[in-house]
Amino acid sequence: MALEVNLYARDLKMTDRLREYVEKKVYKLDRYITNISEVRVDLAFVKSARDANDRYVAQITIRGKGFILRAEERADDIVTAFDMALPKVQRRIKRFKGKHYQQRTESFPIVDEILLGEDMELLEDGALVDDSPDIVRRKHFMLTPMDEEEAIEQMELLGHENFFIFTNANSGQVNILYRRRDGKYGIIEPEMA
Repeated sequence: MALEVNLYARDLKMTDRLREYVEKKVYKLDRYITNISEVRVDLAFVKSARDANDRYVAQITIRGKGFILRAEERADDIVTAFDMALPKVQRRIKRFKGKHYQQRTESFPIVDEILLGEDMELLEDGALVDDSPDIVRRKHFMLTPMDEEEAIEQMELLGHENFFIFTNANSGQVNILYRRRDGKYGIIEPEMA
């Protein structure tokens, strides 16, 4: 099966040279892991970034049967950001293969990435300023039961740094896993009023 690569550029001109460079590197990912159904590469210029060195963003998302792996990097030019994200996703592939192909025979589902507050900015006093009063992004995803250890692993494989939503296999309830400031994890177990 040929590897499907989808390239997207936001606020950035996708030149033929850049497209060829990215595709050449991405097509080599199937050497690391089989069963890749799609690779999505998002390249963006973020004018509102606080640091000029973080204005170019490269995000690589790999989807396959039973897994989603993601890496994102920021830099002062798009090629550097992409070159930094590629080894990061390769490390995630190796980690995924080492932990799951050897220890487990069944595949497991992964919650799609969730990014909230993209249009939110933090002021110096800690208050949030919303640039847009409308909902600018809505995501739908399937929640499949998993235990808390699997949820931590999925959170790390997807590159989520703050939170991860999952169905707890033990309770059957939707839980939110989050990383605390001390680096440890917490779980929110919502209850209906």
